[in-house]
Amino acid sequence: MTNKKNEDSATKTRKPFWLKKKISLSKRNFEIQDILKTTYLNTVCLEAKCPNRYECYSRGTATFLILGKTCTRNCAFCGINHGIAESPDVNEPYRIVEAIKKMGIKHAVITSVTRDDLADGGANQFAEVIRLIKKEIPNVTVEVLVPDFKGNMLLVEIVLKEKPDVFNHNIETVSRLYPLIRPQANYNFSLKILEKAAKYDIQLKVKSGIMVGLGEEVEEVYNTLRDIKNTGCSLITIGQYLRPSVNQIPVIRYVSLEEFKEYEEYAKSIGFTYAMCGPFVRSSYMAENMIK
Repeated sequence: MTNKKNEDSATKTRKPFWLKKKISLSKRNFEIQDILKTTYLNTVCLEAKCPNRYECYSRGTATFLILGKTCTRNCAFCGINHGIAESPDVNEPYRIVEAIKKMGIKHAVITSVTRDDLADGGANQFAEVIRLIKKEIPNVTVEVLVPDFKGNMLLVEIVLKEKPDVFNHNIETVSRLYPLIRPQANYNFSLKILEKAAKYDIQLKVKSGIMVGLGEEVEEVYNTLRDIKNTGCSLITIGQYLRPSVNQIPVIRYVSLEEFKEYEEYAKSIGFTYAMCGPFVRSSYMAENMIK
């Protein structure tokens, strides 16, 4: 296993060559942006300033962000706007179905801002989106990336009852860093959500993801992978944290390609059926490949 403790701090934070990404502005890219604009839909791609958004748009896909674009939490890593959120839009599920049809998406990924202001945390909006997609375009598979619902398993079950094809909840970072990175979240709550999903339906693909480069130690990453696997989760993503703006916590370290490879191999060795680990990997990046 790679030992990073003695690296020079200047080397740790200098952006390496493998983080240079070419921007592709294809015709398809503009078509997708136009569809999203005319259907008045938000994407996590844009709101979270994802470095892969132009690539994904060019492939004809995007990750839909429901329940508005303002989060009620303020995690130290996230580029999404936070503050007082707007009321849920009852027509949003219908517009998502319209966009999926226009975009020709075969695997739809739905996520949301965290809505601690809502009694149901937004669970019923997730449920309605899944229900409508399966009714109107049953050939499309559905992946949901849900918030923690404050650890309320009854709300988690509202989503699970609609039988998404993939249930995703991100752990995000190692437990030691939660007070700094996710002060309004709870590491154990998140593990219990994954466990709930894995036990709810043995056919359900359960997925999670973490970021590296936030100050975690290598062994902590391995411990976190074991914790996630022990819940029954079978799919895992690991990506490099990239600071969305000066308002978020700085990058502590850029993880090498070799180390990402080690994480991927370790994840597979402990039983994950699919692991995608790399600097630009994000929870919904190439999501369709994980269900084949």
